[in-house]
Amino acid sequence: MIALLPDRESQVLRKQSGAPGTKLACDRKSVAGSVSQRACAFCGSRVVLYPIADALHLVHGPIGCAVYNWDIRGALSSGPQLHRNSFSTDLQEMEVIYGGEKKLKQALCELIDCYQPKAAFVYSTCIVGVIGDDVNAICRKVAQEKGIDVIPVASEGFRGTKKTGYMAACEAAYTLVGTRPTDDISPFSINILGDFNIAGESWIIRRYFEEMGIQVVATITGDGRVDDLRRCHGARLNLVQCSGSMTHLAKLLERDHGIPMRRVSFFGVEDTAAALYEAAKFFGDAEILRRTQSLVSREVGAVYPELTRYREKLAGKKAALYVGGAFKAFSLVKALKLLGMKTVLAGTQTGNAEDYELLREICDEGTVIVDDSNPVELAKFILELDVDLFIGGVKERPIAYKLGVGFCDHNHERKIPLAGFEGMLHFAREICGTVLSPVWQYVPRRAKARTAPGKEAPL
Repeated sequence: MIALLPDRESQVLRKQSGAPGTKLACDRKSVAGSVSQRACAFCGSRVVLYPIADALHLVHGPIGCAVYNWDIRGALSSGPQLHRNSFSTDLQEMEVIYGGEKKLKQALCELIDCYQPKAAFVYSTCIVGVIGDDVNAICRKVAQEKGIDVIPVASEGFRGTKKTGYMAACEAAYTLVGTRPTDDISPFSINILGDFNIAGESWIIRRYFEEMGIQVVATITGDGRVDDLRRCHGARLNLVQCSGSMTHLAKLLERDHGIPMRRVSFFGVEDTAAALYEAAKFFGDAEILRRTQSLVSREVGAVYPELTRYREKLAGKKAALYVGGAFKAFSLVKALKLLGMKTVLAGTQTGNAEDYELLREICDEGTVIVDDSNPVELAKFILELDVDLFIGGVKERPIAYKLGVGFCDHNHERKIPLAGFEGMLHFAREICGTVLSPVWQYVPRRAKARTAPGKEAPL
């Protein structure tokens, strides 16, 4: 196994039978100088709230912060497109010296007059925390003048990691909850938390539940609407997909409105079916359960023959994955196993001790499990384990391609839906295309002797 920095040794383990159950250290600050793959608190809050499509999103800070995560999610909207504008106060040297409150108020008033949003979110960045602008006071003043909710998001990057930003986003979103009537909500109703409608995935999931006879009150925040957030407290059940980003909001709804929560995943055949049955069994209605069984049987029957063909091509291939939330890692390990592949490296940015214990249970013998890794570690593991596929996000893609390894983007920048039964088919098709590409035979570490000794191999 590769040599690690002493401060990193407790955050990496290899699953071995008969070995003592070592606990993986997690929920720690990144090691200084390791160039962690994590993002800052501002990025975390921005990507969570960004898909609320009819709200105004204003980044209070230098233009670079707004550029950093402009249109960062492949989150689609069935209506308004206001969320796709990355508005910024563009703080300059004069505002850093004398304060940016005047500029913030002017920007908010102009944007609200121009776009007439349902609500406005104002994101504080590092520089705002340093110079001490009273963002809360400006938001209250503009809200009174314009008659809409103007919500400050305490997302200064130095507050912590992306996980800290998730908490701030949940607190901001929760200020809207409970401000609209719920008279027309069905007793068989749910909120879907932690799905961000990447490439239209919320629409796939919503269609399943509508066929089952269950009303989806709000998708928080995929294809989100301010008015749906206001009335989401009327739902009977919260299904939390991205537990890292939305567990805090689900707990607030449970504490104040008595809505129970269930952790689910809509990635992979097994987990999608389990999520649908989880909701159906919660309501205990015979007709809903019958519809669910019919839906699952039909959808699995439609995709399984083609999945079997992909399995024949991919059997025995090795995969590494490094994702943001642990829920993705669980589903990916299961999905890869269905395709006959072996997961040899599994890591996350925000997993907790319970997550890593579950990950160790479902992984194969010898799998390396890592928390909060960095590019050097990931590259070394990929070479040591000789993987055929790396699954990650935009920051992991260069690592894979530089090492000559097939790559699958499972993060929020992608344009292909991977959720649901049909999403599993898209996933298998993409995996097969990249892993079996003939280009990898020209990678130096993989190239085999294709010519007689003394002759130069053709390019």
